[in-house]
Amino acid sequence: MMTEPGSRRELRGPFLKDYVTSIKGVRGWGDGDPFLVNYIGHPFQGAVAGYIQVQNDPGYRRARFGRSQLYWRSRLRAMAFSALYSTQFELGPVSEASLGNLGKEDVGGAGAVDLVVTPVGGFGMMLAEDALDQFVVRPIEEWTTNRVIRVLVRGFLNPNRSFANVLRFKRPWHRDTRSGVGEP
Repeated sequence: MMTEPGSRRELRGPFLKDYVTSIKGVRGWGDGDPFLVNYIGHPFQGAVAGYIQVQNDPGYRRARFGRSQLYWRSRLRAMAFSALYSTQFELGPVSEASLGNLGKEDVGGAGAVDLVVTPVGGFGMMLAEDALDQFVVRPIEEWTTNRVIRVLVRGFLNPNRSFANVLRFKRPWHRDTRSGVGEP
């Protein structure tokens, strides 16, 4: 956002008027961003936000992938948090709309795509990573005690959880559901 000349130029305008104009500029689906940003980057952002919520929700932190009501409730709560996070990121008081005036006609497009794809795509990515953790990572961990293999498998097959772990100052391969590689 701040690397875009239009956004930097808009910092000099009347804040409240430009902010309201930016929010009103959200029309339709598309926002002019490339496919990679909208349909890969934003779901990653949604999954990281979802994992942050799960990590900070003591009643659901240890829920494991499966049919349990606990697991599905935890992931739906994570999707709701991701939706709130995404809405703040796009339209909130400290957002692309308020600081960068995205949505104003002369700055850049704004559409509903980010408000929908971030939490819904993030939810899907979380489910995929949780399934990979359960059905691929765990069996590999049972198969080998090689620390390097275990660290790499946890990190590469769960990139969003790994990034969320780094943001809470844990090792990327940390798991709340089990002790792990080189940790108590």
